[in-house]
Amino acid sequence: MSNYIDTENTTTPVRKLRRSRDDRMVAGVCGGLAKLLGVDTAIVRVVFAAATILGVGTGALLYLVCWMIVPEED
Repeated sequence: MSNYIDTENTTTPVRKLRRSRDDRMVAGVCGGLAKLLGVDTAIVRVVFAAATILGVGTGALLYLVCWMIVPEED
């Protein structure tokens, strides 16, 4: 019995960022990001709101860019 991990025969699923169809308030960016990170959607929304308020609109700009670039779930 060997004590090593066979990395050649193991596969890990590729996780992709997609906008959520189910968990959305505007475009589903926060829902998709929360699903990718494995956290609650409310936490991601609070982070985006704080970035918008404290970062002089940075969070809103980032959200708009993600809305345009990130594809929606299948």
